Amino acid sequence: MPSMLPGAPWLLAHKSMLATHQLRKVSVHGNDYVMWKDAVGDIHALPNACPHMGAMLSEGWCEAAGDSSSRVVCPFHALAFDAQGRTVLPGANKPTRPQMEPLELIVQGDFVWSYGGYAPKLTIPGVLNAIASQYTFMGFTADCSVETDLLSMLLNMHDYNHQNGTHRDLFRIAEVQFHQFVDQGYESHAYYDMPTAPYSLMEKLRRPDLFLLPSTLSAHMENHFPALVIFHGESSLGRVAQCHLFVPEAEHRTRTYILLFGRAKHPAFNLMGRAYLNFGRVVVGQDADILGKLYPNAPQKLRLNNEVGMDWVRKNFEKFSAAEAASKASVSP
Repeated sequence: MPSMLPGAPWLLAHKSMLATHQLRKVSVHGNDYVMWKDAVGDIHALPNACPHMGAMLSEGWCEAAGDSSSRVVCPFHALAFDAQGRTVLPGANKPTRPQMEPLELIVQGDFVWSYGGYAPKLTIPGVLNAIASQYTFMGFTADCSVETDLLSMLLNMHDYNHQNGTHRDLFRIAEVQFHQFVDQGYESHAYYDMPTAPYSLMEKLRRPDLFLLPSTLSAHMENHFPALVIFHGESSLGRVAQCHLFVPEAEHRTRTYILLFGRAKHPAFNLMGRAYLNFGRVVVGQDADILGKLYPNAPQKLRLNNEVGMDWVRKNFEKFSAAEAASKASVSP
């Protein structure tokens, strides 16, 4: 079974995560790239190893070119490469042929997608563009690499029973009341409620962000296999769409981060945006922590109710793998 699902689309960044002429290392399918945004807002990505002696280009710097484009400069010998991977050698007066193959990027609005160099097998979900048109972007948080494979990461995100264990310290979830799971192939929706133990008034006064937490967390999880899970939440102050993204950096390393969008019902909602981002950061940290405390080869002898989301993940992994195997068989001699 392919562990990194070649042919699936991955959201490498939101444009807000890329400062102009600032280099950023990104990894997908076991390969490292250097990504940057030029002065006119175009996004570029090259393999991160300099073709001269293998220095990490992401440790270098970005310089502007005369045509509003820019070049990434190697930190070792200061060779400057344009977005096509060409450089001008010392003593030469014209650029070389491309020395690196750029990573193909698909930019939709503020969203920078890539198939990681593989032929597309799933379409890019349009839901993020729809959310961006209806909500205000509130920021990103919790961008980190977790030492776990993609399947384990997705199983954790779709394990609705772990909320009152892994996240109990923050939300004080007492139980999970699961209502419905809607399977639409590579898209699904889960609906459940989570009653919580109350915080005291003194605790809330010390931490005003706790006023945002309702007595019952009502969850609508919208899932787009394999790269995106959206938590839709609502309070008296406004609505949030908390988008969790996943990128398989390597076979046993998965990147995750959150993009937060909101729609205010009350002016106070916009003042509490940082609190929502902080909640998301804590949740991702708790998930990463528990994933590091699992025995990966331990047999599962028990099954809990409402593991339907985990079943959906496994089914789609198998479906995707079967399609990949059939594709390879059809082109073999």
